Amino acid sequence: MPPPSFPPLTGSRLVLATVALSLATFMNVLDTTIANVALTTIAGDLGVSVSQGTWIITSFGVSNAIAVPLTGWLVGRVGQLRLFLSAVVLFVVLSLLCGLATNLESLLLFRCLQGLVAGPMVPLSQALLLQCYPKAKAGMAIALWSMTTTVAPVMGPVLGGWLTDNVSWPWIFYINLPIGLVAAWFTYATLKGRESETKKLPIDTIGLSLLVLWVGATQIMLDKGKELDWFNSTTIVVLAIVAVVAFTFFLIWELTEKHPIVDLTLFKGRNFTTGTIAITLGYAVFFGNLVLIPMWLQSVMGYTATWAGLVTAPIGLFSILLSPVIGRTIHKVDPRLFATFAFFVFALCSFWRGTFSPDVAMWDIAATHLVQGFAMATFFIALTTVILSGLEQQRIPAASGLYNFMRIMAGSFAASVWTTLWDNGSTRHHAYLTESVTAYSEPTTRFVAQTQAMGFTAAQSDRLLDGEVMRQSLILSINDLFWLSGLLFLGLMGLIWLSRPVRQGTPPAKTGGER
Repeated sequence: MPPPSFPPLTGSRLVLATVALSLATFMNVLDTTIANVALTTIAGDLGVSVSQGTWIITSFGVSNAIAVPLTGWLVGRVGQLRLFLSAVVLFVVLSLLCGLATNLESLLLFRCLQGLVAGPMVPLSQALLLQCYPKAKAGMAIALWSMTTTVAPVMGPVLGGWLTDNVSWPWIFYINLPIGLVAAWFTYATLKGRESETKKLPIDTIGLSLLVLWVGATQIMLDKGKELDWFNSTTIVVLAIVAVVAFTFFLIWELTEKHPIVDLTLFKGRNFTTGTIAITLGYAVFFGNLVLIPMWLQSVMGYTATWAGLVTAPIGLFSILLSPVIGRTIHKVDPRLFATFAFFVFALCSFWRGTFSPDVAMWDIAATHLVQGFAMATFFIALTTVILSGLEQQRIPAASGLYNFMRIMAGSFAASVWTTLWDNGSTRHHAYLTESVTAYSEPTTRFVAQTQAMGFTAAQSDRLLDGEVMRQSLILSINDLFWLSGLLFLGLMGLIWLSRPVRQGTPPAKTGGER
């Protein structure tokens, strides 16, 4: 039975619905990065180590990613609008509880639950928004939606740093209360009566269990790998085996189950597969750098948390200005051209950052983020258009949930991998640089002479010298990752052209067929 067809909204009702759905998405995506700069403060207040504090980020990301692919199944049982409103309200309640938490255990519990209810919000907001617009303006709807997913991760560190420095860390959670309540109320007011049909489907408990097992094992392995010396640790080896075995059985089970928790048959479509791989890998590289750059600015360049966020903020400027323009023209231009342009700009900015020296100016760092805004304006819009092209309306929630699951998981994995690569690279560069630090080296003797002339002892001069070597090692290591990022983005330029051309107005492909 085809899904109910609702007429597009118009006038103020359309505006309010767009704002409400975008606010909910903004609140959700904001929570993926807003706590990053507050980890040290939170850990100190709760009396735990900073490494334990990182679970505040991981717990949300993992539970969020696990819940995202359940969107299609939950929609069938609950309905799109009811599920979305329930998720928003529960997200607000759990945000309040996170801010009131007095110990790490309770905070992690509330963050896990918050991530679970947040899972369906992003794909459902996208699906509900597309129903509000006529098909001819679907590109504009995606553009408006993409603006929130672009700006929110950038605003997170800025807002989180300011609230932590000037108010208190619980306010990084309390800020969700007014945003969420406004979003829920106006969504209900504008979309009331536009509920999707429901049907009773058995829950795929085995598929869900395997999903939780392989995702959880993989994330724990990545988070604890550096601390436990990776595969020299029995714990890491066991986690890797569990992840691989559970993932293998998950694929087999989901492809043979009558009512799978994740609709893997979507990958039969060329555009869905190609677009999903491109957005997954592209977002992974982008998010890995998004996590790494503030860490580098604070630990190496001496920036405060607030300034580290402000330097990355310009990325949202051109994204906000250009997204509506891209949305109006996406149906006239092959979206693969826009995606190619996005990857090219990403690569250009990565190579630019690869030239940074220890005395790089703040404005140079900010300039790379400003230019990168051109890429962000086209990245999500173009690839989302490719991914959803030709899909039947009833498959869009499941498709949106699946590709967002892969994107979120890739970002979470990349954050751990990029951090590890940065640390390992700095160790390697430190070893190379120290080979030149000898009593017969002219730069070394000059540095020691200068520090001793300032009143430092020989031992203190040696420590200062080692600190400078470590600082330069960290910069050289992150430059390596910038160059690697650029090369990966160039490779993705070719990948997107394996998809089929997207033609406006073509009928949706048949379920299970080539798209």
